[in-house]
Amino acid sequence: MHFDDGVLPADYLRHVNRKRTIIAGTGLVLAAALVVAISCGAVNIPLAEVWLALTGSAASKRWDAIIWNIRLPQALAAIVAGAGLAVAGVVMQSVLRNPLGSPFTLGITHAASFGAALSVMVLDSGSMHSTGTDAIVINNPYVTTSVAFAMSLVATLTIIAISRIRRSSPETTVLAGVALWALFTAGTMFLQYFADDVQLAAMVFWTFGDTARANWPELAVMGSVTGAGCVYFICNRWNYNAINAGDETAKGLGVQVERVRILGMFVSSLLTAVIVSFVGIIGFVGLVCPHMVRRFVGDDHRFLIPASILFGGVLLLASDTVARLLLAPHILPVSVLTAFLGAPAFLYLITRRNS
Repeated sequence: MHFDDGVLPADYLRHVNRKRTIIAGTGLVLAAALVVAISCGAVNIPLAEVWLALTGSAASKRWDAIIWNIRLPQALAAIVAGAGLAVAGVVMQSVLRNPLGSPFTLGITHAASFGAALSVMVLDSGSMHSTGTDAIVINNPYVTTSVAFAMSLVATLTIIAISRIRRSSPETTVLAGVALWALFTAGTMFLQYFADDVQLAAMVFWTFGDTARANWPELAVMGSVTGAGCVYFICNRWNYNAINAGDETAKGLGVQVERVRILGMFVSSLLTAVIVSFVGIIGFVGLVCPHMVRRFVGDDHRFLIPASILFGGVLLLASDTVARLLLAPHILPVSVLTAFLGAPAFLYLITRRNS
């Protein structure tokens, strides 16, 4: 970029302002989607009543209880999970320089699933209730999520260790993630084969990604970790831009490529592990969302990271709302809907890359 007598060129300013407008517009869409998501459900609540309840002036105690105890925690969990998975996918694709990089394709989410199944099988954290509305429950969710989180870290550290062996290429790291995906999936199937009916039902229940299972304390943990991760990624936006230009170019600009790459992978995986441990497996958001956002704001991480954070929240919140309404009064887990949307996009990326 060349300065014209110390003044930024008009074309550059228009280019930057257009992207800032897109990000601001996405933020407004997210705010509107939050109000609509709280309003829609088995009991429809007028938008005006939603606004009054959020501002502490609710006219109905019944609606106020529904909003603050059920709708709002679920909607915020969808926003936090979508934002966290999307930004983790952006960074993984950048540091690996591979469009197929994401927490789902690298096997981190499947490691969490294996950990949850191991907890149910060995630590007996799943049980069956006699009521028809709540037949299967995870009776010790913190033990289950802790083991799931630990296994996610094992997968992350394994990928990082492999990436450091003989300075492996980004392609090798992605292939290692695919191998871990297959390994942990096989481990989960092994446990399910020997599980009894109650244990098997609890394992399958946990596997379905569902934002409704996160309560306020869990949402606080998810939000804190996701917020800290997003701040870290935004602070490193220039480093990711340099790595996109190639390792040699980045090193020439003074970027410690290996350090940035490993820390980016670790923070992305940590963020993913925390989210998956609390809401289950929600696939393809981290893979698809960054590619959708790039079409509007490009590869510049100054804009790609905040836009992906906002758009990830919009995408998962909209998917969660549709999943709740699609088969009402029955609730469809949001992971089923994201899989239906994400699988065709994943196949498209593979075929486009091969061509």
